[in-house]
Amino acid sequence: MTASSRLPAAQLTHAQLSARALTIGSAAGLVLLLPTVVLAWIAVLASERGSRCLTYGEQCSRMPGDALWACFWASAALGVLALAWPRARWAPARCATVLLQWGAQLTLGALILAGA
Repeated sequence: MTASSRLPAAQLTHAQLSARALTIGSAAGLVLLLPTVVLAWIAVLASERGSRCLTYGEQCSRMPGDALWACFWASAALGVLALAWPRARWAPARCATVLLQWGAQLTLGALILAGA
């Protein structure tokens, strides 16, 4: 009897646990993408400068809108890619995809807040 045959069949391997963690991380990023954007914009518009921009069109952010959209779509696309990626293949690349997804999402939030 080998050591691996004594393990219960329900026990998850390290590879299965890391694949599950990547799936959860990617799904969480996709779920939190819109709330991140909405809350960042609420914080910006609640400031004096943001409300002045909204009301009078003065002192608006000089942050290019293309950069914001690029970060948004990059985060969404990377999240979908990480979810669609085969679980057992190229785990380090899948992990890098999830990290890039979260990096793009956090950059998006920071860019929106920097416009305040």
